[in-house]
Amino acid sequence: MRSNAVQGLLGWLAWLYLELVIRTIRWTRIGEEPGGALDQVLKGPGGMIGCFWHGDIALSITAKVAVIEHKLTRILISLSPDGEFIARSMVHHNMPPIRGSSTKKKDKGKAKGGAAAFREALDLLASGGILVVTPDGPRGPARQMAPGTVRMARRAGTPVFLLGLAAAPVKRLNTWDGTKLPRLFGKGCIVWDGPYHCPPGASDEDMDRLSVEWAAAMTAACARAQAVIA
Repeated sequence: MRSNAVQGLLGWLAWLYLELVIRTIRWTRIGEEPGGALDQVLKGPGGMIGCFWHGDIALSITAKVAVIEHKLTRILISLSPDGEFIARSMVHHNMPPIRGSSTKKKDKGKAKGGAAAFREALDLLASGGILVVTPDGPRGPARQMAPGTVRMARRAGTPVFLLGLAAAPVKRLNTWDGTKLPRLFGKGCIVWDGPYHCPPGASDEDMDRLSVEWAAAMTAACARAQAVIA
């Protein structure tokens, strides 16, 4: 399953499925209006961070429609071999991944990967690009935001948008994040909530508080999206 040929095939199949998700689902888009907060950031010179819950990764591809033509967009994906075919799929979507994970500090290899990814992400944001992250990944707990996203926002000084995503009908997998796979030709909704900012002088306690607040706001945005398609 982890051979180069199989991972390449899985990456291509994932790309095809996600393209069909974009093209066949009837999407309602909230927050993408011309002149709105997102539009102003996308047309400005600075970078931004976009966040969605790990279980919504198959739904999140619809965000590409709004952002990819404006700025270089890259997604942060863990170094785990299980993330390889997703990384390959994102290349096909013109969203080259940044590979890294800092979940196991005692694992020196992963710690180095996380530090390198952090620096690469900062360079992307400094150049005016978009960084896409799943702040409860790669291993959860589900829908709890790790402080890394807030620290990134403080360090880069960039705005953060939280994505609320929903679709129907969906197949929910029995995984730690409850991954949702939408059926084609259904309906969906994306809500852009933001921008949010982390003050440059924020303390560790401030960032922990913001992590909780932003997590609640993103979950609320998902509930809003779900209500639209109900």
